[in-house]
Amino acid sequence: MAVPLWAWFAVLGVILVMLVIDLVAHRQAHVIGVREAAAWSIFWVVCGIGFGALIWSVYGAEFGQQYFAGYLIEKSLAVDNVFVWAIIFSFFAVPREYQHRVLFLGVLGALVFRGVFIAGGAVLIDRFSWILYLFAAFLIVTGIKMALQRDTHIDPEKSRTLRLFRRWVPMTDAYHGQRFLIRRNGILLATPLLAVLVLVEITDIVFAVDSIPAIFAVTDEPFLVFTANAFAILGLRAMYFLLADLIHRFVYLKLGLALVLVWVGIKMALKVDLFYIPTTVSLAVIITILTVAVTASLRATRGQHRRPPTPTGTPPFRMATPDELATAGPAWRRRRFAQPER
Repeated sequence: MAVPLWAWFAVLGVILVMLVIDLVAHRQAHVIGVREAAAWSIFWVVCGIGFGALIWSVYGAEFGQQYFAGYLIEKSLAVDNVFVWAIIFSFFAVPREYQHRVLFLGVLGALVFRGVFIAGGAVLIDRFSWILYLFAAFLIVTGIKMALQRDTHIDPEKSRTLRLFRRWVPMTDAYHGQRFLIRRNGILLATPLLAVLVLVEITDIVFAVDSIPAIFAVTDEPFLVFTANAFAILGLRAMYFLLADLIHRFVYLKLGLALVLVWVGIKMALKVDLFYIPTTVSLAVIITILTVAVTASLRATRGQHRRPPTPTGTPPFRMATPDELATAGPAWRRRRFAQPER
């Protein structure tokens, strides 16, 4: 698959434009409702499918199917991200109107880190083809572990990242609107929102360790790996606001994701030297697994309604008082130059 350099820059340009559009549309802090989240989710899915159709028409059915297989894998594994974000936001009692800004910057960082991981993975696979066996074994073991531990969730209170952040970064214990940094008595302080952003970023890096090898199982093309990742990630924020109040209903989805990881791990192990499973078959298996998992989940929990995740204990942070907001100075001060004497 010969992709000219200008195509890479064109895709990056489109992604930047889409991020700017999203940022402008949500520049004011507000609670994102189901209707708005559904509209944005449809928009991002249409963008992802439209790009896949473009790949199909320009490079043929095989590469088009590889893109869609990778996009579906990344989109489905991203649902696990949504569940983790819901737990984090619930534990820290992050006001819903501030959550979009955290996720916007988190997704922006995720695009950068995943780009680095994809570039590194492509180089390793090109130089050491045997590393595919390691990736395959990792995916199979991860899938089995996910299936066995599907009812366990992360505990933000025990997060090593949070402990290190609070130890090394001076911070306040109160939210100050959407601000990540404030200045008090001349001292620069982080707000809890910055700690939440760091935790969101770290969890996405952890998830990327699973998802990047998984997509390399269905395509070896770095361009398809990156674009499938990018278009799947761009819709994560809208997906979160659409599904965060429904996580209790997807009881079998994690088992389905585990089976997908095992399947792509087996496919990767076989394609090295033994047998190549056609992309059409792989895509059909992934769609079948996810469809069965979602359908079974919704049938098992029918009658249950939307409910926002609720904190299990006392939130570690609070909202700043009006006096604290009034005395919190801007994080970045403009340098004042002395006026020349006359």
